[in-house]
Amino acid sequence: MAESHLFQEFSTARAIPVRTAILLKDSGDPTTFSLRREGGHSRAVWNNILSAFLPEGYPNSVTPDYLPFQTWDTLQGLSTYIRSMLSTQALLGGIGVGETTATVVGATFLWFMRDFTGMLGSILFTLHQGSNLDSSAKQWRLTADLLNDVGMLMDLVSPLFPGAFVTILCIGSMARSVTGVASGATRAALTQHFALRKNAADVSAKEGSQETAATMVGMLLGMVLARLTAENVVALWVSFLLLTAFHMYANYRAVRSLCLTSLNAERTSIVLSAFKEGRKVPTPREVADQEHLLPRIPRLPWQKQRAGDAWLPKSIRFGVQISSLKLDDGFVANSYPRLLPNLLSVWLTLVLKPWSHAILHFVIWT
Repeated sequence: MAESHLFQEFSTARAIPVRTAILLKDSGDPTTFSLRREGGHSRAVWNNILSAFLPEGYPNSVTPDYLPFQTWDTLQGLSTYIRSMLSTQALLGGIGVGETTATVVGATFLWFMRDFTGMLGSILFTLHQGSNLDSSAKQWRLTADLLNDVGMLMDLVSPLFPGAFVTILCIGSMARSVTGVASGATRAALTQHFALRKNAADVSAKEGSQETAATMVGMLLGMVLARLTAENVVALWVSFLLLTAFHMYANYRAVRSLCLTSLNAERTSIVLSAFKEGRKVPTPREVADQEHLLPRIPRLPWQKQRAGDAWLPKSIRFGVQISSLKLDDGFVANSYPRLLPNLLSVWLTLVLKPWSHAILHFVIWT
């Protein structure tokens, strides 16, 4: 029987063998060897290309939801850059590019108003929601892309209403400004989630490479589509609406694939609801499937109560005494024997179950 020895060459960036060689020794003749190779130069080149877009040590260096999220996120980014060429073409036409009656001063003023309202909108949004972006990264990520759709739609609609051109232009700019703030902040939170080996910088850099590649392809396709639809308004709107529908679907799939392991108010509510009802504590994946994908807003009188809202506190106070807690029978001063076992049971359930590595984020709602 022949004796074999396996040799593998690994890429420095990824834990996947680039080449495999098997050395066979003939049992009948010790001086006879045979070498069989698997893989080769083409495989090495392909792995080097992938190393520019995937983090070092992939897939062991990132969470399991990294690849599905990045796949759908890249596809939605591609559709965004294609549509941006269409909306920019319409916006420049509305400003007056190509018309003899347009003036440089007028175009500069309109561009100034567009940028000024966008900057003002980003400051106001950060003031109102800046502290909630980390704990609700999944929800605000989807909201940011939906607002981006609104901004592009405003750019495309604005030339159709010359009398309200500036107003529509400013509304679109404010929508995109919220997109910029929310998208950047949630991207930082998601990068920390994906990085398993304290490699957040590498994950962020590779995400930038993916976005750059999608931008380049999207711009090329957008230029081709813009030229094809330049003289056909129906084709322009059909293309824009179809790309927008795909963009919304891709964003939904991307956000739904996320499985965050930290506890915010809604995820805590889902876990505590299961504990109260005596059910098995849900896994992070089960909790992710029950989460809402849009930020929590005040419930209107005619709307139904969302699942778990009964467990969402109106406010959280730190440093209060246990004796001041209000139980079902009112304020009880000496309720330690009855209350402490319940608190200990909740703590053990949250810590020793699949959520042991979670970081509890307290969101203060007033």
